[in-house]
Amino acid sequence: MTLISDRDTYITDHSSPRSLFSKIFLSPKFMFYPQVFWIIWKNSRKAVRGVYGNSEWMESSIEITRALENVGAHIEITGVGNIKKSEGPVVFVCNHMSTLETFVLPCIIQPLKHVTFVVKKSLVEMPVFGPIMRSREPIVVSRTNARADLKTVLEEGAIKLKSECSIIIFPQSTRSDTLNPDEFNSLGVKLALKAGVPVVPVALKTDAWGVGRLIKDFGPIDTGKKIYFAFGEPMRISGRGAEEHQEIIRFIQERLDEWDKPS
Repeated sequence: MTLISDRDTYITDHSSPRSLFSKIFLSPKFMFYPQVFWIIWKNSRKAVRGVYGNSEWMESSIEITRALENVGAHIEITGVGNIKKSEGPVVFVCNHMSTLETFVLPCIIQPLKHVTFVVKKSLVEMPVFGPIMRSREPIVVSRTNARADLKTVLEEGAIKLKSECSIIIFPQSTRSDTLNPDEFNSLGVKLALKAGVPVVPVALKTDAWGVGRLIKDFGPIDTGKKIYFAFGEPMRISGRGAEEHQEIIRFIQERLDEWDKPS
């Protein structure tokens, strides 16, 4: 089961549109979340039993991606070929907008490179989603002690990269619809420099999955907002990595500006 296959670009095929009944009477939110909760629940049980591996992770990620498309979301993914341009592991440095990318990125990257996330501690402690996240053996940070988190990411990240596991990092301190360079730290560049691996910049626009009032991770689904992922050229880090860090920021900001233009 794959989403991308050998293509460099993926665009949702809406040749079979939603029925008129579902458009009028069923909101995307109420159609989408029951599917998501079922996918998470059944795979959480697998993780608890120790049978939730890489292929199961990819399949559950594809299921959630398909669920988004089934309620009318439109997804466009470009630059997939850049993931394969470097042999061995890389550090993926991404902006962070919503819960959506945590669920969708695995089905794009994992078929091409074994990968895990840098995540905050609360994600691995969640009662149902926690077992799934723990099964991915992520790098866990506190988000309360920047110095300790830096040490954790550099030390554990270098070990994982040496074992051929790529790493996804969101350098922003919190999810945001915009990119503030002052809040976009250089942790990904530092890790890539320490481990001697390339960085792949990833720009994404995922605000179609909104922030919830009661539960932050489960907000409204706005199918009028297109979902974008763009993977840039891999970059080797030289010197202290300042130029590469700025290039990552430029890549992401340019894509966000482009996607925000009226179609």
